Amino acid sequence: MQIKKEYYLTEDVLFLAKDLIGKVLHITQPHNHLRGMIVEAEAYRAPEDRASHAFGNRMTARNRTMFLEGGHAYVYICYGIHHMLNVVTGPEGLPHAVLIRAIQPLEGIEFMATKRNRKSSDPAIGKGPGCVTQALGINKIHDALKLYQPDSPVQLHDEGIQFNSNEIGISPRIGVESSGESALLPYRFFLRNHPSVSGHIRR
Repeated sequence: MQIKKEYYLTEDVLFLAKDLIGKVLHITQPHNHLRGMIVEAEAYRAPEDRASHAFGNRMTARNRTMFLEGGHAYVYICYGIHHMLNVVTGPEGLPHAVLIRAIQPLEGIEFMATKRNRKSSDPAIGKGPGCVTQALGINKIHDALKLYQPDSPVQLHDEGIQFNSNEIGISPRIGVESSGESALLPYRFFLRNHPSVSGHIRR
């Protein structure tokens, strides 16, 4: 079932980041339908979060999508190379977002493997946020799409996949070491011991 708009409007971005573990991305390509289960995600809680693009409620041409109401896809380019897919949450003007860090491919696996130049059995197909977008064919044209619209090429679905609290790990985020004390915040959620989760903090 496609997730409704109301789901994304919560101001509790930490709850939503954890709750997205087990939700399924549906991507419609011209000749392919792709599905991938989210197994790793990070919350970015502006305005006080120094790791957020919207720290201090700073709006730029790059992060403008973060200030839209929850349910929009925020896609940006990292290091001029990698696209990153985020889910905007909260009411309009409150720039919270969840970065999708890893997926487990469920449908269209051969397509994803080809995009990643990997074997279809390789868990690295969806391991890391840049790999997620490469595997799914997501780029800047998908920025600001509404994930809850029935005709959106990028959607989130609840397929009834659930994990108990013991199966979901919590840790500081990855790659935000320069953000001072915000680097220590436990805003990363992941499915424990899943092979597609970043390996150096899997416990």
